[in-house]
Amino acid sequence: MVMTELYYMETPIGWLKIRSEADRIVELDHAAEAEVVESNDYDSASLVIRQCASELREYFSGKRTHFDVHVKFTVGTPFQQKVWQRLSEIPYGETISYKALASDCGGPNHSRAVANANGRNPISIIIPCHRVIASDGTLGGYTGGLHKKRGLLQVEGIDIHAT
Repeated sequence: MVMTELYYMETPIGWLKIRSEADRIVELDHAAEAEVVESNDYDSASLVIRQCASELREYFSGKRTHFDVHVKFTVGTPFQQKVWQRLSEIPYGETISYKALASDCGGPNHSRAVANANGRNPISIIIPCHRVIASDGTLGGYTGGLHKKRGLLQVEGIDIHAT
């Protein structure tokens, strides 16, 4: 039986849900305040959850540009996982267009599939789907909401005004 753990963390862009299995992060997603549980104790959290939370605090304070916590994809098709792997290669403080990402992951005719995979990324922020923008330089979409995407990009020194 695989040990799973769930932890909620408040951040400058709202609540985040962190889920681990064994010693890997398998989910990092935006959470509604209503789903946050009361028994969220950092001190009794597993090492991997504490490492993830610590690295996220450093990221939001501008002290971390790369995550070291181990992640594992437990969902997704091989194509989605390929897109997520490519997302993990986008450097801190840089963006890529959906069109360029599609070219990297199978060709320009894959734009819709790449956008769908991007929206299903199970490990946001660490796998930086927020760094993907529209070809015209606007934000495009983001499952956490455009205000959160803008906030994440601003943490990294990228200021995009248009939506």
